[in-house]
Amino acid sequence: MPYPANESTLWSNVLFFLGVEVMAAMKLGIIGVGIMGERVMNAVLRHDPSVVELGGIWDPSGDTMARIAAEHPTVPVKDGPDAVIASSDCLYIASPPVTHLDYARRAMEKGLSVLTEKPLAVDLGDAVAFVDEVEERKARAAVNFIFASSPGVEHLRRWIAEGAVGQVESLTIDLAYAAWPRPWQMDALGWLDKREQGGFTREIASHFLFLTRRLVGPIVLKSASATYPDGPDGDSSETAISAEIEAGGIPVTLKGSVATTDKPDHCEWTLKGRDGSVRLADWTRGLKLGADGEWEEHPDCLPLAETRPILLKGQLDKLAALTAGTPLPEGAFPLATVQEALEVQRMVETILASG
Repeated sequence: MPYPANESTLWSNVLFFLGVEVMAAMKLGIIGVGIMGERVMNAVLRHDPSVVELGGIWDPSGDTMARIAAEHPTVPVKDGPDAVIASSDCLYIASPPVTHLDYARRAMEKGLSVLTEKPLAVDLGDAVAFVDEVEERKARAAVNFIFASSPGVEHLRRWIAEGAVGQVESLTIDLAYAAWPRPWQMDALGWLDKREQGGFTREIASHFLFLTRRLVGPIVLKSASATYPDGPDGDSSETAISAEIEAGGIPVTLKGSVATTDKPDHCEWTLKGRDGSVRLADWTRGLKLGADGEWEEHPDCLPLAETRPILLKGQLDKLAALTAGTPLPEGAFPLATVQEALEVQRMVETILASG
């Protein structure tokens, strides 16, 4: 697979990471410096610069760019998306969903690899067309479903491989929020609580549907309902969903709601089998149901604040390998493909359309 045809790339140095050879260093461009964009930017600044460094960042908010420039004088702040693309080998797109595919296509035209936030698009037809373009070009593209590099998910995978669950019988996904958007997302209030691009089903449930697809099997929607506070013709995002799904032939129940808990963010993914159950709770906590009927936390569990840097480093390492066209070690969990993201998006949009 060819490397990006980008004059900023210096492929003369070779390094070892993840046990395989990759070319260093990937120059990562970031478009959109909201919560996720800034988290990834900081993860790059903490990372080994022989693996990844910043090619450039841009956000349409002048105040955001001024703040980043003041706080991080060495960060290459650019004056527009094209300047970021021109200075990068890979583009990370963390802007609102309606913009994802325009930036992705512009980057692919210049030979860059692409990592976009979910969903791929707000228009399902455009997402289908984009996946076809990726396949036709043999482009390097992935979607930032974070469970691809989650330590908590690795704990579950290990337990499942060791037989802790046995034959899988059912899966439940339970999501609840005191309010939507969550307190730390208020800067994105303009789109995150609107029906066109936002809502917790796109933002959160999609992660757990991806996890279900990876660990259990292909997902098929059997029935769904969605509730909106302003009715079917309004513009507010959903306040409740429910869905019955099959994953690899296993029954899955998905429920989500707003204003039904005092927790800002409650999420549980529980896999039940003949021999036991495992659960991913609060994004990072791997739990196993003990013989006494009590849930036991994996001994290596860390709080979310301590897990996030590990998770983001894993995503960046895999992105560097994708950009270089280097395979991951056997058994490694790869980044989410655009095909997987499209499968998730189809289900999400069908659930949302049921209200």
